Amino acid sequence: MRTTYITATVIALLLAGWLLSGQLNKEEATFNASLAEQNREQERVDADAAPTRVRVAVVQASEQQRFVKVRGKTENKRTVTAKIELPGTILSRPVERGATVAKGQLLCELSLEDREVALTEAKAGLAQARLEYKGALSLKKKGFNSDTAIAGARARLATAEANLNRRQLDLSKVKIRAPFDGIVEDVHMEVGDYATPGSNCATIVDLNPMLLRGRVSEVDVASVTVGGMARGVMRDGNQVEGPVTFVGHQSDPATRTYALEIELPNDNGALRSGITTEILIPVESVLAQKISPALFSLSDAGDIGVKVINSDNVVEYHKVTILSDDNDGVWVTGLPNRTALITVGQELVTDGERVDPVYQGTNTMPAQGQAPDGSATDTGRAQLPTANAVSASATL
Repeated sequence: MRTTYITATVIALLLAGWLLSGQLNKEEATFNASLAEQNREQERVDADAAPTRVRVAVVQASEQQRFVKVRGKTENKRTVTAKIELPGTILSRPVERGATVAKGQLLCELSLEDREVALTEAKAGLAQARLEYKGALSLKKKGFNSDTAIAGARARLATAEANLNRRQLDLSKVKIRAPFDGIVEDVHMEVGDYATPGSNCATIVDLNPMLLRGRVSEVDVASVTVGGMARGVMRDGNQVEGPVTFVGHQSDPATRTYALEIELPNDNGALRSGITTEILIPVESVLAQKISPALFSLSDAGDIGVKVINSDNVVEYHKVTILSDDNDGVWVTGLPNRTALITVGQELVTDGERVDPVYQGTNTMPAQGQAPDGSATDTGRAQLPTANAVSASATL
């Protein structure tokens, strides 16, 4: 009897386990079926979802000049410190700092001391030597003088002439004059000072023409030629222009850059030496578009670029190179000649995504393809307005 109860209990447990296992499998199948159905439903929702709406402007490329940019500064062409060659007291100094002087103008004057007396003595000595030489020649004609005596008289005459020239030269050196037209940058002696040979009188700078000096990189040096025009933009916004007069042939060992000189006319003396200047040297013409820098985005590689759409309304990312910048935008290269540029909503879309574009001023697609090489042709669609500068301030 007891064995029957045990057998019945075991059978009952087995039946309960079998029934329970069926329920669990049913719940798992139901769960799996529900998850698959949810995925299919999400795919249907994604497929039926409206594309992101963005604002687009069509920009047309125009020909722009590419410049080699060099950091430099203005420098005067030459600087000379006029020195005193004789000892003596400064008798006068008629120039002051900042004065404009012409070549040969008096800078400093020494007292004569005994130089006039020495000159008078040299003149008298020359007159005596000439008389002695003439007398020696007369005696030789009469046979009373030898060739040796004649040679000695000739030597004494030459010595007297040299002595006179020396005294005249010393007398001319008491006046120190400007070596060229320029401006007195500094004065070093005052009236009454005692000067020794080699003392400084005044420093003269030549400001016309002015030089614009900088150093060009080894990448751009081949594009710069002597004789080509260059422009300098100074810190105060003023611009100067002149020809390139020198390009170095040997690089600096530390910076691998080459010396560059540009000659600037400075007839009115408005340019000063030592002013920091940005040098712009035109090298070639390229096609570029002006856009707002607010439209820039970075790629995964860290490159600067912008987002555009193609004729199928699909987003494309284009890397760009900054050519130059203005107050109202940046000139860039690397885009097709005519580009449908996303101006609003570019941060909401990704490369390859289909979007719903709203064109600024039109509801049509670009009338030209998107070939970066500029070979695109018109597709026969309506002509679009073009823009030289695209702002990011527009709203959808």
